[in-house]
Amino acid sequence: MCWCSKAGWRPGRRRMAEASRVLRALDYPPVWLMAALGLVWVETLLAPGLVDWARGFGNALALLAIAIFVLAVWEFLRARSTIIPHQTPQKLITTGIFAMSRNPIYLADVILLVGLSLRWGAVSGLALAPVLVWILQQRFIHGEEARLRATFGPDAEQYLDRTRRWI
Repeated sequence: MCWCSKAGWRPGRRRMAEASRVLRALDYPPVWLMAALGLVWVETLLAPGLVDWARGFGNALALLAIAIFVLAVWEFLRARSTIIPHQTPQKLITTGIFAMSRNPIYLADVILLVGLSLRWGAVSGLALAPVLVWILQQRFIHGEEARLRATFGPDAEQYLDRTRRWI
């Protein structure tokens, strides 16, 4: 439904609010990863694949991504903290894989995208990797780092100073 104003036709406020709620509900890193993987998969249907060594390397990267993800989830479980973006963390996790990367799950997402792109022979995934990095930083990482600073103060600052964002 639209209503007319002096400025012209505009979507109804209720419809815009509903669309905004749906988009917020979908704004999670796995959704962005699945969207990128979906684009890569479409390429595999339209274009021929890469050489065999690329598939093997892609498999190795996918396994590495899964291992990083499992190690990160393990640290969240040990700390009894939330893994869900946009929420205030209960604990500052600085041990295990988090001692090497502040964002190991997002790192695993990008490695998985590259690995599956190679596995499926889809070159577009290599171009989508920096796009996914940018989306993760803009949509999630900057906000999470601000929440860490607000919640844990100087401890968070020390952690953010000594530990790299990615690798």
